[in-house]
Amino acid sequence: PPRILTLEEPVLHLEHCIAFAVHGNPAPTLHWLHNGQVLRETEIIHMEFYQQGEVSEGCLLFNKPTHYNNGNYTIVATNQLGSANQTIKGHFLEKPFPGSPVFPVWTPKMLCLDSKAFSFQVSIAVGLAAFACVLLVVLFIMINKYGRRSKFGMKG
Repeated sequence: PPRILTLEEPVLHLEHCIAFAVHGNPAPTLHWLHNGQVLRETEIIHMEFYQQGEVSEGCLLFNKPTHYNNGNYTIVATNQLGSANQTIKGHFLEKPFPGSPVFPVWTPKMLCLDSKAFSFQVSIAVGLAAFACVLLVVLFIMINKYGRRSKFGMKG
């Protein structure tokens, strides 16, 4: 019957890898469970292994896993003489907002602003803009009036 020789926690090489080695004769078929559910292989999660005699060695590979990929991974090896399984915990990333949904939910209360605070902020912004305009006009007049001019009316 099959026997699982090694099952290692995820390690980052080029991709994250859960390394395993399984012994069995006849060669066992391998499949994976994620949190007790059958794991479908995709472009992001796939298994690569090679058979050397009675030992199958390989990796369950993860291409840029997220917090959704955290959990328990179980390898199941089965042949005509029996089956074996072993579980390991895979932790890749922390959940971005612990205790809340992935994306913040906007409520109408969050979108409403206090009318007094808002009107105060608007009046400050208008006041600063008016002050800047007056300052620019005064500078323009002073530059034109006291600008550098030739004493004798000659250009030189």
